[in-house]
Amino acid sequence: MKNRNLTITTTLLLTLAFVGVMFAQAPVINIDRHRHGNMAAAQSFIVQAYQKLEQAQRANDDQLGGHAQRAKDLLTQADEEIRLAADVANEHRR
Repeated sequence: MKNRNLTITTTLLLTLAFVGVMFAQAPVINIDRHRHGNMAAAQSFIVQAYQKLEQAQRANDDQLGGHAQRAKDLLTQADEEIRLAADVANEHRR
């Protein structure tokens, strides 16, 4: 019974992780450049890198061993972290 529950839990977690990656949005610039110029610039570079990876995927018919997609996922995560950093700065009125 324990193995069955572990299998079900593992399958559920993997499914949720896959769905989360499927619906992850592309990075965006959503920080006020006047208030947080450096963080907005960092977001801009992330968006550019993400777009270049998409172009590389298309040019190579998505035959990059999953590495370009992994890089895009990490760029999306970095974009979110920068947004959170700006939110914290805003909370402290900086």
